[in-house]
Amino acid sequence: METSSSKLNILFIGDLIGSPGRDAFAKLLPSLRERYSPDVVIVNGENSAGGFGITAPIYEELLSVGADVITSGNHIWDKKEILKVIDTLPKLIRPANFPANAPGRGSFVLELEGGVKVGFLNLAGRVFMEALECPFKVALAEVERLKKETNFIIVDMHAEATSEKVALGHYLDGKVSAVIGTHTHVQTADEKILAGGTAYITDAGMTGPFDSVIGVDKEIIIKRFVTSMPARFEVASGENELNGVFVKIGSDGKALEIERVSERVG
Repeated sequence: METSSSKLNILFIGDLIGSPGRDAFAKLLPSLRERYSPDVVIVNGENSAGGFGITAPIYEELLSVGADVITSGNHIWDKKEILKVIDTLPKLIRPANFPANAPGRGSFVLELEGGVKVGFLNLAGRVFMEALECPFKVALAEVERLKKETNFIIVDMHAEATSEKVALGHYLDGKVSAVIGTHTHVQTADEKILAGGTAYITDAGMTGPFDSVIGVDKEIIIKRFVTSMPARFEVASGENELNGVFVKIGSDGKALEIERVSERVG
């Protein structure tokens, strides 16, 4: 594994939507490994259980397929059983700006072969979302702590407003290796390396049903918009897509490359 001597290859897979997303991840990861040779594979799994939340068995499934770290977001508590077990699932992180007494952890350090360490930080936005602690203030404290162990730090910013994600990217530029946006399920075309060496994209996209409205059966969503009546969301079916980003990081923790990833699977 080529890491500390030159570079680190990171593959981040956008929000997995139910079993279609998990299936697409499992089917496409082998070919993505051949193409990108990732040292670390990260997936956002907050929608991996029926479209809402995650469970311990699904956590184990994703690790067995090849995920190294699983990030999440505002749906982390949707499957209530996760509250009792999240403290026993070290590679699953929830937004660090939840109150300090919330179960689980908001960051994680993974040690690779050869002793190379990679830090991961999960944050949630506050614009149009649940009121949590300030992600900007929490990020600084968490990054300072992670920096004591590693210069390789990947941030998942799970937020609704593009402006909040862009602002956090600039706020952390030069302090972390990458800021990758999640939550809106639509891959953006603004991948870049910021002035201080931080790789950035506003949203990595989703992994799940292609013919859908952000993963949900399109007819259900259309009816809700037309009638303004509540409806039970169901994960769509059909052809699946996988979205994410590949990031190459130098030995100093600065990003060298960022590339959007988008694949289809029947």
